[in-house]
Amino acid sequence: MRRTLGLDGGWAAGVGTWQDAVRELRRAIEQLGAMAVINGVVENNTHRPLSVEEFRGFALTDPYAPLIFVNGADAKSAQMFTLAHELAHIWLGKEWLSGFEALFPGGTDVEDWCNRAAAELLAPEREVRARWQGVRRQARPFETLARSFKVSPIVAARRALDLNLVDRRTFFDFYEEYVNRERRSGTKSTGGNFYNNQNTRVGELFATQVLRAAMEGRIGFKQAYDLTGLRGGTFQKYARRLGADLP
Repeated sequence: MRRTLGLDGGWAAGVGTWQDAVRELRRAIEQLGAMAVINGVVENNTHRPLSVEEFRGFALTDPYAPLIFVNGADAKSAQMFTLAHELAHIWLGKEWLSGFEALFPGGTDVEDWCNRAAAELLAPEREVRARWQGVRRQARPFETLARSFKVSPIVAARRALDLNLVDRRTFFDFYEEYVNRERRSGTKSTGGNFYNNQNTRVGELFATQVLRAAMEGRIGFKQAYDLTGLRGGTFQKYARRLGADLP
């Protein structure tokens, strides 16, 4: 998967932030022809957020237009694992709706395989073992490991458990402490640039195809508005940012 995506070993460590890493992975996926969409609300309505408790992502394995959807209401570090996990479903040709249970063993054979594939894609065993020797005695080793691979600290801890670098008690003690800490912090994402966000929310590959179809007269602009969730001047400005010259 890494070879096909063109992601060399250690690529995430060279990316500045989790958001940049998510963007880079999504870009690599879309270059292969699969649509990768990340959105945390219904259309652009910030008053209708998607529930992370209900789902974290899903994959549709259409042979012509495979789609990965990631719940953007989730933490950026968690989105990385979901994106990789759903990509593994595309690789297998098996559709699925994924939730938080994906971090734990005991699911279906397909889910377990996708978990392992996603973990190896984002945090290769050889790199994790090498990195662990330098962080294992730190006060917060899983957080340090997570920053290196741009995954959530829980995923980093789970990876360490699966590779027998820590025991189950260490993992679950950290898991409980981290979840409680996150609940207390209640960290919220900043909005960012609206038009940059559309590449993530709509999917740049999908948006480009919709714009092309509208410009060639294969669909009407009203349908293009409905497909992208953008209207009038907002749609035209976004189209120009994608390099389209609309009438």
